[in-house]
Parts: sequence; C-alpha cells; structure tokens
Amino acid sequence: MPVITCIDDLKRLHRRRTPKMFYDYCESGSWTGQTFRDNTEDFRRIRLRQRVAVNIEKRSLTTAMIGQPVAMPVALAPVGLTGMQCADGEIKAARAAETFGVPFTLSTMSVCSIEDVAEHTTKPFWFQLYAMRDEDFMFDLIQRAEDAGCSALVITLDLQVMGQRHKDLKNGLSTPPRLTPAVIADLMTKWRWGIGMLRTSRRQFGNIVGHAKDVDDATSLGRWTAEQFDPTLDWEKIERIRDRWGGPLILKGILDPADAKMATKVGADAIVVSNHGGRQQDGALSSIRAFEGIRQAVGDDIELHLDGGIRSGQDVLKAIAMGATGTYVGRAFVHGLGAMGETGVRMALEVIRNEMDIAMAFAGKRDVRDVDRSCILVPKDFSGDWPA
Repeated sequence: MPVITCIDDLKRLHRRRTPKMFYDYCESGSWTGQTFRDNTEDFRRIRLRQRVAVNIEKRSLTTAMIGQPVAMPVALAPVGLTGMQCADGEIKAARAAETFGVPFTLSTMSVCSIEDVAEHTTKPFWFQLYAMRDEDFMFDLIQRAEDAGCSALVITLDLQVMGQRHKDLKNGLSTPPRLTPAVIADLMTKWRWGIGMLRTSRRQFGNIVGHAKDVDDATSLGRWTAEQFDPTLDWEKIERIRDRWGGPLILKGILDPADAKMATKVGADAIVVSNHGGRQQDGALSSIRAFEGIRQAVGDDIELHLDGGIRSGQDVLKAIAMGATGTYVGRAFVHGLGAMGETGVRMALEVIRNEMDIAMAFAGKRDVRDVDRSCILVPKDFSGDWPA
C-alpha cells in the first residue's frame, strides 16, 4: 500500500491506473484551460494567518450545510462519468462519503443510476439535475430522486451549451470507450481498471438509458444527449423545477452577483459559486475570486457554497474564512477513486480533514464555525473588480 500524504499522491496513482480519456476528462478544462488553472492558482494567492499561545485543544470540524449535519464543511461534487473512473464508481464514492459523514452528490450524467446508489447506501444523498428540453423526462428524474430519498436537489445552471473541451474531443471520449487502436493500446496497460469493468454491468449512463424515450444504446444516447441540454433555461423554468421538487434546493454555477440575487429571489436554500471546474466558460473568474462580490451582493440572505479549485484542507479553510458555509470537492475525490476505489475516496477525505484540522489549529481556532476573515490574508487586487 503506497503512503498517501496529499491529494497529489492519489492523482499520480489515478493517472497510472485509469485510461487516458477518463483521466483527461477529470484533469482538464475547456479551451486554453485558463479558468481551470486559475481555480487552483488563486487559492494559492490567499495566505493563512498563524496565531500562537491560544488554546487549540479539542477541535471540531463538524457543522451543517443546508441544515444537514456534516463531519466537515465539504460535499462530494457531482461529476459525470464517475463510474468510468472506476467500476461502480458512484456507488463506491457514495459509500465512502456516507461512512465519513459528508454529502455525496450524484450527477444526472452518472454511470450508476439513482436507484443503484440508493440500493447500496443507507443514508440520503443529493441529486444534481441538468435542465433538459424533455420536461417529462426531467420531471421523471426528479420523481425518481424523491422516491430514492434524496435530501437535496442541486440544479446546475451553467451547461445550457457545452464548452469546448479539447482533450475530450481528441480522445474521442465515450461511454463505454470507443475501441480505436490508440484506446486499445492504452487499455492494455490499465489491467486493474479493465478487470473491474469486466465484473460490472454498469457501463452506460444509468439515469438515461432505458428511461429516456428511444434511448437504449450508445448511439441513441449520444444523439439524445446532444439535443437535450436546454439553451432556453430561464428563472421561470427554475421556479417550475423548484415547485415540482419541493425540498431543499441548491443552485450551482453562479459567478455573477446579479445571478446570485435572482437565485435568492426564486427561493433557493443555497447557491454554489462555481465555474464548472473551468470546463465551460474559459476566461471566466476563478470561483474563489468571484466569491467576495457575490457575498457582498446577497449578504446573509442565502447560504453560500464554493466549488472549484479545492485540492486540500487548507483550501477548504480559506473558502470558509472567505464566508462560505460549505465547499465541494470533485477532482480531489475522483483522484482517490481512480487510484484505489472506495478506499481512495476515504483517503482523499481523510487527507482533506487532517490538513484542515491542522491549518485551523495554526490559525488559532478550535471550531470551524468560528473561522472567519481574520484567519486569512487576501491580496488587495483579489476581488476581480476590473474597470468596465
């Protein structure tokens, strides 16, 4: 068993053990990758303050996100194709999150279905929804999430059209992989991954195949998916989805203060400041840099979460100090999953918890709920307030 001390250790194993097209899907952004890189680089610009001669015994990271108790202010973000990083990936990640005591968010574009995950877990998870043109299918998805006992609905707002992701196009990304000579050569070196995939029957988008009209194989799935993301999505449709769901609602993909105000107006319980991990609008602000303007715009009117660029417990602490109630990790847990399955996801969460606990201690705090702006140093030019 390799010694794992940080997320980068898991990332290196993930790269060795997972087919290139799926590793690249995880570890890349759209177009030039500027926003993808800025998500992590801007976290590095924020510095942690160190305090001494303070009682830091008996520390606690427990808190709540949308009123639900969490072992630390971290949720597993919705990540499409998780079940291709490792066989039955969504089930394994959900079980690891449940054991650890943090929320797992299942993507609409998951390989394991809502029902698969519910069958293999004992506590509610969150479900992420893309707005679809086919409203009958979309509302059926919501009903399935209700039937599975999902405790929150996360609507992703920033995928009305698909950002161009060069690596995915060049790799011919598909589920299951399209067997070109290059792909076959790569798969031959990923025997651990291949054995897992041979042992599972879950190799398609489980929430869609067999549920959407006339979608029963990879060809019909690709055609359906290309037509379904809804470019007409507006706040009125979000309200209709809210009314149909009726439970805790989180809106993800907000970078602009005006949109944050609208999210508050439609009655969301929380918003996620997020740029889709740098996979949509390249050249947009990093999530952490956009956060302050949104916080100032909405104040305490709505719970604020942050997604994008978090690779360590120190990053989580910085986000909480900026005013976030909770954070989301996507790539960090996927690196663990691709490296060592369910065990790897637990390791990723342990790494983040340990790093966060130690960083909080150095900041002179014993309770994560007391972490505030006094714990960090933010560059004067950080807000992203460029002249119009």
